[in-house]
Amino acid sequence: MLRGVSVLPVFLNLCAQRAVVVGGGAVALRRVRTLLAAELQVTVIAPELHPDLRTLPVQLERRPYREGDLMGARLVVVATDRPDVNAAAAAEARRVGALVNHAADATLGEVRFPATAQRAGVQVAVGTGRELPMLARAVAERVAQLLPGDAQISGWVTAREQALSLEGAGRESALQRLRDDIQAALGVPA
Repeated sequence: MLRGVSVLPVFLNLCAQRAVVVGGGAVALRRVRTLLAAELQVTVIAPELHPDLRTLPVQLERRPYREGDLMGARLVVVATDRPDVNAAAAAEARRVGALVNHAADATLGEVRFPATAQRAGVQVAVGTGRELPMLARAVAERVAQLLPGDAQISGWVTAREQALSLEGAGRESALQRLRDDIQAALGVPA
């Protein structure tokens, strides 16, 4: 169990970077979908593949993982049911400078996939810092209910641009009104 693990909450732009998923089951499928949503170039290596993987725009290699498979990868997901394969792939990933997501044991990787909520260009990621993905998912679902729509966000963007065109006290006053409006819309006390 992860207790007191210090992680850096960050959004990474890995668009068009190579990701390798070692494993072909349901967990690998979920990770592949997440990677594709972030526009990574995904290769899946596994002797057995979940049928839904065949419908996705990924490179499939239906075979066991081999040393050398991870060359050029920026991110590696190890998601097999074999601890020896997961350990070998994670070790190679580190040697080639790739970040590792270890699906079976988060403490053995540098990358954790949070629960997310998205709407109108706003993305919120929720991690628990522990092995409680169902808590993170529940929080993300609750947060999703609070996210504003496109029209509201567009109005706030316009108000911010107008405020930034002002100078001095007028600028600060307009930005404060915008902050107050956003907080009120989201139910945050002033």
